[in-house]
Amino acid sequence: MVAEVLQCLRPAPGEVAVDCTLGSGGHARAIMTRLQPGGLLIGLDVDSLELPRTEARLRADGFDANTLTTRHGSFANLPLLLAAERRPRVDVILADLGVSAMQHDTAARGFSYKHPGPLDLRLNPSAGEPASELLARLSEAQLAAVLTENADEAHAALIARLLKEQRPPVRTTHAFERVVRRGLTAALPPLSRAEVKLSIRRSFQALRIEVNGEFAALEALLRSLPQCLAPGGRVAILTFHSGEDRRVKKAFRAGRRAGVYAEVAASVVRSTKGETWANRRAASAKLRWAVRGQA
Repeated sequence: MVAEVLQCLRPAPGEVAVDCTLGSGGHARAIMTRLQPGGLLIGLDVDSLELPRTEARLRADGFDANTLTTRHGSFANLPLLLAAERRPRVDVILADLGVSAMQHDTAARGFSYKHPGPLDLRLNPSAGEPASELLARLSEAQLAAVLTENADEAHAALIARLLKEQRPPVRTTHAFERVVRRGLTAALPPLSRAEVKLSIRRSFQALRIEVNGEFAALEALLRSLPQCLAPGGRVAILTFHSGEDRRVKKAFRAGRRAGVYAEVAASVVRSTKGETWANRRAASAKLRWAVRGQA
């Protein structure tokens, strides 16, 4: 949704922008091009492995230190990160939530049960506990609560029991998928294959969200946006989960009522049919934007 992001953010020459989730640099590259001459993009990413690789590619494309600066860190700490850059308020902020293509397609990171790999799921592989350890630590009741709260999973109690009763404990992506698929199919014969697959995907996503504290980080970002945006500044957030979208929608509308935002998206922006067909991951993407008031 690069075109849609640019339309919402309207980056202009000389402005300062923040890409809170640099990822592979696709959005950043498009934004930086429109910030020139005289503009700067600050690229953040919590992933200590992918950040230097993306920075190297962007430098090779000609984006020097006057055009791009990068920082390793979570957007939950955006005010502190901007203060370190002596740029407390910026004109443009983008956050593309979820998992990047590089993370998803790297089997060793454990972000997809379609590939054999460790049940890790950490966005920052140098911090926190992998999903396998979290799974072992949580009680059955706690795991069921995670699946319900993070993914609205209808079969949370059953899936939690299936995962917790495994001996040895589940430690790989394939084992996770197999246990949930076989268990749901046996316990609930009326469920279609598509319904079982959806429950697997939701459960996997719920565990990833818990491992990385993604909802807490998003809520911290949403609270800090007004103080980080210059008057008239624009923010756009791409979500891939109903829980994320609900939080963004609520925060933007509350900010509009309070006069913090002069304008917010009246409805969610979706990917075009062409992009959805070309990239199935875009099908679940939802884009919302807001414009900071002049006060």
